Amino acid sequence: MLEQALKRVHIEDAKRVLFVADEARWIWTRVQRLCRRLGLIGMVELLDFFHVAEHLGAVAELKKSWSAAQRRRWVKQQRQCLRQGHAQAVVDAVNQLCRGPLSKTVRTQRDDFVRSLERLDYAAAKAAGLPLGSGAVESAVRREINLRLKGASIYWLKPSAEAMLMLRSYFKAGRWNLLKTMANPSFMTAST
Repeated sequence: MLEQALKRVHIEDAKRVLFVADEARWIWTRVQRLCRRLGLIGMVELLDFFHVAEHLGAVAELKKSWSAAQRRRWVKQQRQCLRQGHAQAVVDAVNQLCRGPLSKTVRTQRDDFVRSLERLDYAAAKAAGLPLGSGAVESAVRREINLRLKGASIYWLKPSAEAMLMLRSYFKAGRWNLLKTMANPSFMTAST
């Protein structure tokens, strides 16, 4: 379904394509397959910054010898490093915590960061004017679906709901005029 939607909007013509998600391997495997099928080259892949920050918080929470203020300070420092493009420094900082009885748990978090190192370039994303997280998109999707398509006594067939979401998305994005090129030419001549 996603592949068809991306083809409909001519994703291959986009100047830049950004994909933001959490670190789940299955997501990135599917994204890479999808990009190959669509012929997308140079797509920007980014781990959701705020999801990564949650993981840093989880690592800090494992340090029971630290005060709450020390944990907050450590997380803040690591977030700043990430924003400045120093992902390896963050991996090194997490690696320094891989000692003692909690080392296995911390090592698991560290390995997730190492595996996704190339998806942690927030400085480049920010410099390019790209969002660092998926929250705004997730919120918009929830809002559109919950407010526009769900409600008391509202029922949609799947094709109708998808069409309505597409129309609304084009309208809100200021791309309404592109729908004319996608519309059936015979319909356009009959309606004008």
